[in-house]
This record gives sequence, C-alpha cells and structure tokens, in this order.
Amino acid sequence: METQRRGLFWDVQAGRVPPPPAAKLLGWELVAVDPEQGTIEVAFQASGQFANPVGAIQGGFLAAMLDDTLGPALVATLPEDRFAPTLDLHVQYLRPARPGRLLGRGRIVQRGREICFLSGELIGQDDRPVAVATATARIQTVPQNRPPLS
Repeated sequence: METQRRGLFWDVQAGRVPPPPAAKLLGWELVAVDPEQGTIEVAFQASGQFANPVGAIQGGFLAAMLDDTLGPALVATLPEDRFAPTLDLHVQYLRPARPGRLLGRGRIVQRGREICFLSGELIGQDDRPVAVATATARIQTVPQNRPPLS
C-alpha cells in the first residue's frame, strides 16, 4: 500500500485515521487502486440485514456501495487538503443482488478543475453486473474543523 501518500483516502488506508462509519457498515474493503489511471476496485460484504422482503439487497444499499466505489476512485487522486463530495448519482439496477460479497469497480471518466464525471459497476458473486452508475463530484477544500469520524 502507498503509505507515503496523504489525504483522507490514504490516511484511512494507512491506519492513520479510522474508516468512515458508512464504509464499515457496508463492509468496504480496498481490492486495488490506480490513482494514475483513476481506477479502483473495492469489495463490500452485503449483509442479510440489507435485504428486502424477497431476500434481495435493497437498492439504497447498492446505491451507497456504488457511491462508495466511484467517490474513492477520485479522492485517491487528490491532494491531502481536497475532497470531492458527490453532486449526483444515477443508478441503474440490472438484476437482484443477494447477500454476500459484491465487487465495485469505478473510474474517473473526465476530470476538470472542480467538476468530475465518474462511472462504475457493482458485480455479483457470479461475476455478472447487478447495478451500474454514473456520478458527478465537485472537488473542494477539506474544512479545517471537520468533525472526527466515529
């Protein structure tokens, strides 16, 4: 892992700060990241607690997983004083996802000075996509007095 890099993404990876609570809830795990290419792969552990009445993972959790795939693809490329919250996220659900391990793949499609376009997919346990997404994010300065993660 690249421990020389600094910033929110790299500080979490190096254990200098705790992971965000949402990432912990989703079972977020870094598989691979290539900041030069603007790509990332992350795994999620979709708990049975995320399931709807018919046993499929509820779409809001899938959207959160996609957001937590696409965002880090960009944040991993930023200087330590920058962050990029999502402005919009468009998700298309392709088929039901079942509890278990899901793989997220994200990439930067186009990066401007402030506005960036991202895309990605969430892969089920049978190596077929369960959902795809596009997002827009805005690069901004990290507030100096941000609250600690808990």
